[in-house]
Amino acid sequence: QVQLVESGGGLVQAGGSLRLSCAASGRTFSRYAMAWFRQAPGKEREFVARITWSGGTTYYLDSVKGRFTISRDNVKNTVYLQMNSLNVEDTAVYSCAADRLDCSTYGCYSSEVRYDYWGQGTQVTVSS
Repeated sequence: QVQLVESGGGLVQAGGSLRLSCAASGRTFSRYAMAWFRQAPGKEREFVARITWSGGTTYYLDSVKGRFTISRDNVKNTVYLQMNSLNVEDTAVYSCAADRLDCSTYGCYSSEVRYDYWGQGTQVTVSS
């Protein structure tokens, strides 16, 4: 069992930055690939970024490439999402998720149904 708790959300002006954190309980955190998803009002939840258990490989939604960076610290049992150059379209509830299996294709790792554990989410609001 893995419990995930996100933090770091808030209100920021367009062009600003935020860093989200996702703290995981349990001793098996390092065995899970981790991902961030987001859900904007009236829209479906969408994949944002994923990192393998070792941290060696990362994947991103095209619209956030070059602006967002996912990373992890397996000693602290925490995964991060550094978000720079934020724009209004990034406004959403951001949730982290854990996947115990490997996955290397977009159709696979972007599918929320494959993730075993989810956090409750943290709100990110970008004002113009």
